[in-house]
Amino acid sequence: MAEEINRGRRLFCGVAAAAVAATELGLVRAAHAESAAGTGSLGNTAFAPLKQVKAGALNVAYAEAGPAYGPVVLLVHGWPYDIYSFVDVAPQLADAGYRVIVPYLRGYGPTSFLSADTPRNGEQAAIAVDMIALMDALKIRQALLAGFDWGARTVNIMAALWPERCKAMVSVSGYLIGSQEAGRKPLPPKAELSWWYQFYFATERGQEGYAANRKEFARLIWQLASPQWKFDDATFARSAAALDNPDHVAITIHNYRWRLGLAEGEEKFAAFEKQLASAPLIQVPTITMEGNANGAPHPEPGSYAKKFSGPYQHRTISGGIGHNLPQEAPKAFAEAVIAADRMA
Repeated sequence: MAEEINRGRRLFCGVAAAAVAATELGLVRAAHAESAAGTGSLGNTAFAPLKQVKAGALNVAYAEAGPAYGPVVLLVHGWPYDIYSFVDVAPQLADAGYRVIVPYLRGYGPTSFLSADTPRNGEQAAIAVDMIALMDALKIRQALLAGFDWGARTVNIMAALWPERCKAMVSVSGYLIGSQEAGRKPLPPKAELSWWYQFYFATERGQEGYAANRKEFARLIWQLASPQWKFDDATFARSAAALDNPDHVAITIHNYRWRLGLAEGEEKFAAFEKQLASAPLIQVPTITMEGNANGAPHPEPGSYAKKFSGPYQHRTISGGIGHNLPQEAPKAFAEAVIAADRMA
């Protein structure tokens, strides 16, 4: 089950694992851990055949790896990426004894809505509710949660609102829970510049432009967000295919318009959004991560450390690692998931 300790793995590691765990527990309040280890692709290019499950409003497509009864790890991708951000992470966690679940979010890949009448809503609470519904559908009581970009925000929300479902968490770029009220407040000009696409999406021209050029747009975002990542055409093409989902543009546009208060959310998520607007503390054991060459808008680690009131550690990964940290530094990301598990 999700809460069970992988005894075989711990016995295999023996005394050395205990020593490592003790060291990590002693460092949970460390401000920054700089590391270049675990960077670079491991050469995996595919998952096992996808699975589908009806969960909440969606028919969710997801990849699965590892033993069926291992502790569960839920890996959540961002925009404009997809499950291939974890194509090198999942095998490492599976080899360590974890059951790894990697879903396509609403608006990506083969994931689809069960009803044509469901609003194509991209607000933050909706995506988190999707992931809780997925856990329910798969009968997963508790999981290790890990993500980046939209995925980091999603696992932050899950840990804040449903801490009993989250054993521990890994979050790239730290604490990303937001609110419409905060989104309405202007930023300094330099900070506003980094959010150029958010303003583009606020216009009908932007919506039409993204619909017509979504893959060219995604490639540009990849390049800007990870300026030192030399991804090849095949790597990009594998993920760009997920953007062909018929609901992708609507979900993306709504997400960014909702953040600015230019689009309404659904009433059924209003109570969740009210809780999130208070910027709740996250109590579950957490490791936050950041690449030292992240070109996307992101908060400084010192600005969010106090938002994590449980066992906590931050790791900065050097070596030119950008925004898509799990794909650019898969070993470091997998190691962080295992370390977070040991903190629980």
